[in-house]
Amino acid sequence: MTLIASLNLAKESDATRLIEAIGEDEALGFPSAATTEQADQSWTVDVYFEEAPDEAALARVLATALGPEAGRFVVSDLPDEDWVAKSLEGLKPVRAGRFLVHGSHDRDKIQPGDIAIEIEAAEAFGTGHHGTTAGCLEEIDRLGQSHDYKSILDLGTGTGVLAIAIAKAWQKPVLATDIDPIATRVTAENAALNGVGELIDAATAEGFGNPVLAVRAPYDLIVANILAGPLIALAPEVVAHLAPKGTVLLSGLLTAQGPSVAAAYEAEGLKLTRTGEQEGWLTLTLER
Repeated sequence: MTLIASLNLAKESDATRLIEAIGEDEALGFPSAATTEQADQSWTVDVYFEEAPDEAALARVLATALGPEAGRFVVSDLPDEDWVAKSLEGLKPVRAGRFLVHGSHDRDKIQPGDIAIEIEAAEAFGTGHHGTTAGCLEEIDRLGQSHDYKSILDLGTGTGVLAIAIAKAWQKPVLATDIDPIATRVTAENAALNGVGELIDAATAEGFGNPVLAVRAPYDLIVANILAGPLIALAPEVVAHLAPKGTVLLSGLLTAQGPSVAAAYEAEGLKLTRTGEQEGWLTLTLER
């Protein structure tokens, strides 16, 4: 049973500040979080947990971000339903560079020259509709025109949409890992659906200590579309497993989080070469 902690705020800026604080607080375990505008122009912040959250930590983060008078989160059970699928019903296809991410009902929208990726709403993050995924797809399309990557890692693969994009556009093998076994199962299913099942190895792994990641290092390209907190924490290991002229593509971070994430990787010897923004979300490209 998933638990949801919800709080209503009057200002979008407060909701954004709170989301940033939650994403940077290690004590909360870097949970998924989202903001939603309501009909009265207020904003709701929802934070999702797989087990009972530390409500004292939640209250501390809230007070630090917005002050002691900001209110309190209300924690409740989220019924067992495929909420990702439910929330994405009816969404239109998304174009990002040459990629078209679509559901099965929109196959007729594919045009000549499109690299079509069929992704159904599923129990894992990543359908192309979020600014982080779309931004990564555009940068993958750009990078493929100037680089010839051979050893590629998609860290935190979700539905596998980025790994599938790489495999379809470049015809190169990709190691797609996630800490969630549901995500890696969905990735394998989506890879087969898109005709690149033989190019994508979907593996459940938590961090670079897992042999499945270590055995294929160093990587020419590491893609990580996760959250700012984990991206900062992983910087030393990511760079340690990067090839001498390798590229790191990062997303899952809000605009205000860009400098701190970039600084963590620059401190490990990488150079920020490109920044992209979609809907308030950043995509960072760094090279050794």
